Amino acid sequence: MLGHVKIEKVLFLDIETVPQYSTFDEVPEKLRKLWEHKAIKLKEKETEKQKEKEDLSVEEMYQRAGIYSEFGKIICISVGFIHNNQLRIKSFASDNEAQLLNDFAVMLQNNFSKPGTLLCAHNGKEFDFPYISRRMLINGIDLPPLLDIAGKKPWDIQHLDTMELWKFGDYKNYTSLALLTAIFNIPTPKDDIDGSQVGHVYWHENDLARIVTYCQKDVVAIAQLLLRYKGMSLIEEKDIIFT
Repeated sequence: MLGHVKIEKVLFLDIETVPQYSTFDEVPEKLRKLWEHKAIKLKEKETEKQKEKEDLSVEEMYQRAGIYSEFGKIICISVGFIHNNQLRIKSFASDNEAQLLNDFAVMLQNNFSKPGTLLCAHNGKEFDFPYISRRMLINGIDLPPLLDIAGKKPWDIQHLDTMELWKFGDYKNYTSLALLTAIFNIPTPKDDIDGSQVGHVYWHENDLARIVTYCQKDVVAIAQLLLRYKGMSLIEEKDIIFT
């Protein structure tokens, strides 16, 4: 599988996002009204069973705002690439989203703009790639070639998605990274937090370093999963380098 993909030309990535404000009370009035409209639409899509299980107010639903690029922000982008049988991991993490995104864009432009380079993430086509692109535009940052996909033919877009690859054309189900690493027997450290806790850890515990560790772990898992897809050996723990 994926015999045409050269593993050394793949940049693996994962992002962590949070609501732009720590509480709904801090949201500016104009955005507050827009979030209320968004939340009402989301609640309308919930099934009766979901409503019975968790009937949240608009204010309580704001804790989910981080997954929407219009209401959230990126606090960490972790990337990894394989060279000489080593997986090298680097993270861009900051409270200053514009600086984080600019540094990431410069890295892409300077080091990953050659033909054949691919971005790879889990659910990247539905989440990571468009989220990064939208937040770059909002922050006035030019899109690097790997993210500037407007007008391109689907086969010219240099993106890989480990979740999409697992679907084999089936569009019904979401398969988590945790499930795939389990069934492929990919060793992963025990999760300290999960995605639903990132906002709380960031805003209320002020522990960005903990979130970076969580993000890096997912990048390692994505890289190992793609190796499994290709029928290649996993990278040994001693050959995973954090820079």
